[in-house]
Amino acid sequence: MEFTLIDTIVFCAYALMIVGLGLWVSRDEKGHQKTAEDYFLAGKSLPWWAIGASLIAANISAEQIIGMSGSGFAVGLAIASYEWMAAVTLIIVGKYLLPIFIEKEIFTIPEFVEKRFNTTLKTILAVFWIALFVFVNLTTVLYLGALALDTIMGTGDGSMMMYALIGLSAIAAAYSLYGGLSAVAWTDVIQVGLLVLGGFVVTFAGLYNLTPEGGLLNGITHLYDVAGDKFDMILDQSNPEFSNLPGIAVLIGGMWVANLYYWGFNQYIIQRTLAAKSLKESQKGIIFAGFLKLIIPLIVVIPGIIVYALFTQPEGTTQISGVVDVFTKSDGSIQYDNAYPWLMKVFLSPGFLGLVVAALAAAIVSSMASMLNSVATIFTMDIYIPYFNKDATDKQTVNMGRISASVALLTAIIVAPQLDNVPQVFQYIQEYTGMVSPGILAVFLMGLFWKKTTSKGAIYGVLSSIVIAVFLKTPAVQLPFLDQMLYTLILTIVIIMGVSLTTNPHDEDPKAIHTTSEMFKTSPAFNIGAYIILVIVAVLYAVFW
Repeated sequence: MEFTLIDTIVFCAYALMIVGLGLWVSRDEKGHQKTAEDYFLAGKSLPWWAIGASLIAANISAEQIIGMSGSGFAVGLAIASYEWMAAVTLIIVGKYLLPIFIEKEIFTIPEFVEKRFNTTLKTILAVFWIALFVFVNLTTVLYLGALALDTIMGTGDGSMMMYALIGLSAIAAAYSLYGGLSAVAWTDVIQVGLLVLGGFVVTFAGLYNLTPEGGLLNGITHLYDVAGDKFDMILDQSNPEFSNLPGIAVLIGGMWVANLYYWGFNQYIIQRTLAAKSLKESQKGIIFAGFLKLIIPLIVVIPGIIVYALFTQPEGTTQISGVVDVFTKSDGSIQYDNAYPWLMKVFLSPGFLGLVVAALAAAIVSSMASMLNSVATIFTMDIYIPYFNKDATDKQTVNMGRISASVALLTAIIVAPQLDNVPQVFQYIQEYTGMVSPGILAVFLMGLFWKKTTSKGAIYGVLSSIVIAVFLKTPAVQLPFLDQMLYTLILTIVIIMGVSLTTNPHDEDPKAIHTTSEMFKTSPAFNIGAYIILVIVAVLYAVFW
């Protein structure tokens, strides 16, 4: 299907609606000047459903929809471990981490580092996070989003890439730079609804048209028959993708490192929970997000497996002319990340195509807006104010947030086209983020739950973790990157313990976190929701083991 006039109208209507809503919810009433809390934490007024929706909108973007569908094509359902294990991770974050963060009344994760350790470590991590958001997260989201729009709305030859990069950036900037987290969070509620609806439309259309006879049940049965090996959650060593998802180690090893770091200590994710009306409201939002995570593989991984079946063309599958050429690059390798946009373009009728492109753009724009707001928050609160303007007014603080986010966005636009030669961008993000996340996670876990941890131990640990990660990544070691992350975490914890024990003569560090059992008590609603999520995840792994 070509992108028609009706598709263009639907897409433009979405863009105008989102920008309009973002500007409206963030308007200044009666000349009220935005405070730093208004801009960076939405005035701490978000209800649970807005928090849950915003968590998923910030998380699910081009790297999931496009990148994870590409990995679904290459790997299969095993890639869904990132989603289903994230649902369990959210329970841990809600019960054991949020109570501490909210009690400390922090704006940023680096701010917590300063309260627990010292300013030096806070600054090191603040600079790291800004670089990671700009050069990895924001850049990959922009690149994959532009790639999808070039495939769907253009000819797929890259001629629309720069226009798409600028267009997506303009939509995100139009409301997020002005309105801050309030505009981002409230528009996310609409964006998540559109994302889920659009995702199910693509999955339904793919399954319905997978066989010449048509029909949803026919499609489901045929897909499982011809691509049954793509539904294995736990890969064995003979699988060529074992190095990305190393079997049972996914459940008991490095996947926990990736998920705990991402959901517990990632500024642009955790910032939503810090903006809640209360701790209980934040925890309910976490549970809501956990349920949403359970359905994400249905709308991002299954489409990739459908494309795998159409690409390999087994008997009884709908034959589509030129499908092999679409995914085969000039060097003979496969462009997996074209799977989702190609499926949309082939099977969606006019109007629906525009709706799903709008849903895709919604996911991209919401994540970009979240990252921009987090870059602005960290740079302003952790670098600008302490080092350049300690007496900054609310107006100066908000303006600096807007300036720093604008610079980050322009940098990402320039860098994004350089990702053209990466085969699976989702795996690329996980692998290279995984070189630094174990050390950061080790510092936080030890700082939170071992009172003897010192600032010197944390600094030695986080710096040495990079050396360890680089060594474990060398060809001589040949470890799957999730195993590398687990071993890096363990060795970093050992270093932190060793340095802390030899430099701290006291039973506990003066800045140690003191917790009580009362702090970790959760409401019946949270407990019931957590129990249901755990049962569902256990059943899913039992069925697809």
